[in-house]
Formats: sequence, structure tokens, C-alpha cells
Amino acid sequence: MKKDEDADQTMIKLDRTSVFQDARLFNTSPISPRQCRTLLTKIAVLLFTGEQFPTNEATTLFFGISKLFQNKDPSLRQMVYLVLKELANTAEDVIMSTSIIMKDTAVGIERLIKTAIVDKTPSVSSAALVSSYHLLPIARDVVRRWQSETQEAASSGKQSTGFLGFGGSSTHAISQSNFMTQYHAIGLLYQMRSHDRMALVKMVQQYGAAGVIKSPAALVLLVRLAAKLAEEDQSLRKPMMQMLDGWLRHKHEMVNFEAAKAICDMRDVTDAEASQAVHVLQLFLSSPRAITKFAAIRILHNFATFKPHVVNVCNPDIESLISNSNRSIATFAITTLLKTGNEASVDRLMKQISGFMADITDEFKITIVEAIRTLCLKFPSKQAGMLAFLSGILRDEGGYEFKRSVVESMFDLIKFVPENCEFTKLSVRVLHLLGVEGPKTSHPTKYIRYIYNRVVLENAIVRAAAVTALAKFGVGQKDPEVKSSVSVLLTRCLDDTDDEVRDRAALNLRLMAEEDETASLFLKNGKLSG
Repeated sequence: MKKDEDADQTMIKLDRTSVFQDARLFNTSPISPRQCRTLLTKIAVLLFTGEQFPTNEATTLFFGISKLFQNKDPSLRQMVYLVLKELANTAEDVIMSTSIIMKDTAVGIERLIKTAIVDKTPSVSSAALVSSYHLLPIARDVVRRWQSETQEAASSGKQSTGFLGFGGSSTHAISQSNFMTQYHAIGLLYQMRSHDRMALVKMVQQYGAAGVIKSPAALVLLVRLAAKLAEEDQSLRKPMMQMLDGWLRHKHEMVNFEAAKAICDMRDVTDAEASQAVHVLQLFLSSPRAITKFAAIRILHNFATFKPHVVNVCNPDIESLISNSNRSIATFAITTLLKTGNEASVDRLMKQISGFMADITDEFKITIVEAIRTLCLKFPSKQAGMLAFLSGILRDEGGYEFKRSVVESMFDLIKFVPENCEFTKLSVRVLHLLGVEGPKTSHPTKYIRYIYNRVVLENAIVRAAAVTALAKFGVGQKDPEVKSSVSVLLTRCLDDTDDEVRDRAALNLRLMAEEDETASLFLKNGKLSG
């Protein structure tokens, strides 16, 4: 081991080759448990920090370590199991060690796991349940025989205040007692019964009753299962919706949110079915905790796309979130109001959006663009302002997906806006913007087809603007394939019925030809001088 000069003094840097060479220690006699534990710890550090042993080295290590099974030191054997588990993914012929491990357990593996599932120690029980998850795909019939033990674990009140329910120091303790064993048991029961709908219904009703399950994570699984059953079978919709409505009043917020989300995401949900979920989410909007407000406004934001009239009762509370210091919450608040508000509030909301566009991620920028797309179609009189806003943000910094969402929104405006005096102006503005920004993108050919469609389908003014926009992908550009495609399309425009369209096409074709002549002459002179 050697210390890394750039790292903290307490950190050490391990060399894989040196550690592998030291593995000869496993073949010595007598075995030194202390030295072997130290070496196993080094191997574990390498494995858990991303180091990979080649297959031949991993195999050598695996069988060298297997010899340590004969030692009686319990701490050494604990490290042996831990390291072998990690090496098994890389080493060859590991099946040979199975008989040794089976012998070490002293009893049959099935009996061992069944006993462990109902163990009084939560970490042992959870480990057995999780192991059963992994065994289920390859030994379904065997694992299904453990249903009674799994049901017992699901109904038990074993709890732990350690990190994730597995003990640990007080620095990792969570604030509430948790029942992770119930979560693992409910999940395993679902896997066991996944092909029996009536068994799943009984499971939801049995474990969903008040007070039966104390683990909020397990209840979240039941919420999702109830929503799935309601979606798949209309005859189950009413009883499952009643279950979901009851979970809206649960004492744990995560259960409330999951139930509200499930109801709002339900296909063909009625206003009456959604009203209680929206009311619960409205109460969470005034929570002092940022994460609670964020979760509530995000669900309302998604639901407002489909039923804005149901969400607009929350507008007074959503308005108070616009000035929230958390930009994520403020973004969702504004975009939700854009979906649920009236025409008079649009201008004010747009000014507030402009104030922090530079401070949010592309993901939230896309959310805003999608809201504006919906707004443009909802309030035609605001389309000019919306288009100006989209034009502005297209010039901002951002990734491909963000820029694509802006361009797609502009195309939707052209496609869905009713034919009127503003249509031509709108089309010309969009084409100009595409001509300026399109050639700078990593895939400029994506926009050429859209632009040329305007040459084919629109009036003379729009066709002329399209020719100019199209020419910007060829004039002054270096990609020969793109220039060739643009040249072909501009040549077709020479037959247009409008003089302006023909003149613009001819001018730009001449400019492209002169560029090619200049480039050819430059290359020729360069070769002569060379």
C-alpha cells in the first residue's frame, strides 16, 4: 500500500498487481487469520472502488480464498463470504464452491432461508426475503412454497431505527422507526402472486386495512398495485378507488403523495374522483418543507394538462409559490398557472418566467416550453408574445432536447393556428429563426426538410422566406453533403411561379457556386506552391 499524495492523509492507494501477488498468503500453513483478513479487506476495497480483476486472476483468487473455509475464525469466514460473492461474477468454475458453502450452512438451503425469513432480527429477515427475490426467476416453484413464512414477515411488527432498517451507528439513524422487512415481504408476495389477479386483490384488501402494515414503503407498493388493478379491470375500479381515497388520509406523506399521484394518473378519472386528491395536494402546498411543496406542485402540474378546471381551485396557493426561492418549485408553479389561469394573467406570468430562465436546468426549460405551447393554442390573441418569447430563448444556452422542444412548439403554432392575417407573419418569423439558428446545430439536416415543406405548401411570401432560410444552410457552410442537398432543393425553386422566389433561389445558388470556385482555386494554388 502507498499513500496517494493528492488524497487525504487517511486515504490509501492500493495496487491491484501487488495485492494479487500477496494472495500467496492464502496457501501458507498455518493460516494467519489476522493477516488473511487484512488482505481480504484490500481485495474488497479494490472491488468496491471499481477495480476489476482479470478472469484468470479472479479465478485464482476465488479458489485461493475458498481454502479459508476450513479455518474456524468467524471474522475471517465473514470476510471470505463477502469477497467470494463479489469475485463470483468474474471468476470461472465457481460452481465448485457450492458444496462447501452448503456444508458450511449445516442445513439445507431451503430450510435455512425459510427459517431466516421469520427470524426475529429484521436485517436477517430482510436479507432472506431479498435473497428470495433473486431466487424466484430460477426456482419459482421452490420460492412459492415459502408463502406462509413471507406472510408472517409481512404481518410482523419487527422494526429497527438504524439506517434503512439494518442497524448501524446513531449518525445513520433515521428519524422514525421503520419496518423494512414488511416492505420486502409485500414485494415478494406480489412477485409470487403476480399471475393470480384475485390473489392480488385479496392481498391489497388484507394488508391495506388500517393498522396492518406499518411500513410506509410497503404501503406505497400496495398503492401502486391497487392503481394497476383498477386500470386493468373496470369491475375492480370502485373498490380500488375507495382504497386509494383512504390512503389520502394516511399519516405518512409518502403514502398520501403516492395515492394522490395514482388517482390523478388514472385513465378517464372523473372530476369527483380527483377532487379529494387535489384537495390533499393543495394542503401540502403550504407546507414549510420544500420537498413537500415540490412533490405537490409537480403532481398538480402534470394533472393540470388534462383537467385544468379541477386544479384551478388551487391557484391562490400556487400563486404564493411563484416567488419561492427554490427555482424548481417556482417553475412548476408558473407553468401550472399558465395551464389553469385566464388570459389576463398570461403577460404577468411571462414576465416572471423571463426573470429566471437562465437559472434553471434544461429539463425545467422544456417544461416551460411545453406549457407555452399549450397556452398558445388556448389563447390565440397571445400568440405574438409567445412567439417572441420562444424566439428569444432559442438563442439562449441549452442542449439539443431543449432547442428541439422550442422548434417543435413553433411548428405546432404554424400547424394548428387558424388561417388568418397573422399566419404569414408567424411563418416568416419562424423560418427566419430556423435559418439563423439551424445551421449551428449538430444535425442541421433535421431542419432542411421542414423548411422545404414551406416552399411546397405555402403562399409566395412564405415561400420566399423559406428559400432564404434554406440558403443559409448552404451559403458559408463547410459540410459538402449539406451544401449538395441545399443546392438540389434551391434548383427546384427556380421553377417557382413567383419572381421573388426564383430570384432568391438564383442568387443563393450563384453565391454557393462562387464559394466552390474560390475554394477550388485556393486548393489548386496551394498544391502548385507546394
